[in-house]
Amino acid sequence: MTSVTEIRPLSYRSICISDVHLGSKDCKADFLLDFLNSTRCETLYLLGDIIDVWSYKRSRYWRQAHSDVIELILEKARTGTRVIYVPGNHDEVLRNYCGSVFGNVEIHRRFIHELADGRRLMLMHGDEFDHIIQCSRLLSLIGDMGYECLIKLNRYVNLARRLFGAPYWSLASYLKAKVKKAREHISKFEEAVICEAQRHQVDGVVCGHIHHAELNMKDDVLYCNDGDWVENCTSLVETHDGRLEILHWADRQKTMKIHEPDMAAA
Repeated sequence: MTSVTEIRPLSYRSICISDVHLGSKDCKADFLLDFLNSTRCETLYLLGDIIDVWSYKRSRYWRQAHSDVIELILEKARTGTRVIYVPGNHDEVLRNYCGSVFGNVEIHRRFIHELADGRRLMLMHGDEFDHIIQCSRLLSLIGDMGYECLIKLNRYVNLARRLFGAPYWSLASYLKAKVKKAREHISKFEEAVICEAQRHQVDGVVCGHIHHAELNMKDDVLYCNDGDWVENCTSLVETHDGRLEILHWADRQKTMKIHEPDMAAA
């Protein structure tokens, strides 16, 4: 039997991405470009840390692929996709412009999205709850630098894996799953986000920030985390009938082919 492959572009009602970290050496911009070129949606949500101002100030790193991501998002905004940007902590300078529109991109502090089936989801970045799981902004910055060191180590691990023909593997994600403190950190974050959703009487919440994609019902609240484009290359997508799914693009692209128009039928 011939295997069935999916045809690009994939069509969705809405797409949520966050934690792209443009301006960081570890941003998987090429994967994201492939994703954005391979999908269509009515509404694209950018849930923070799209541009990593912290990292860029330290390293002044910027590749053409990073500019290409921004240009492609702006092109989508010009050609019918509603684009909504909810800034995070790494691009918090944009929070000064909440309520404004630049290049057809709307900037909001938070946003309520209604699924096709009527459920209401509150969209945010998630750094608002760092005070619950950390002691101070200083510790947050220290933690961020430690995470960057871990991601740098991950580069060398995956360089060795490529030499032996092994697929990409996230050391940071592995440690998050295995280290007790990391699991406790994620659990406390989720609890805080869910409490906020209950306080606002919405059906669910979508966030990013902790680079840990998840889609689950917790305490009668739909908890969605769209993950990141540094470690995992994940997004949250809504189908046209209101179903939600986490896409792992690094895995997904292996089974897909680009749709080319049938010139004979044109």
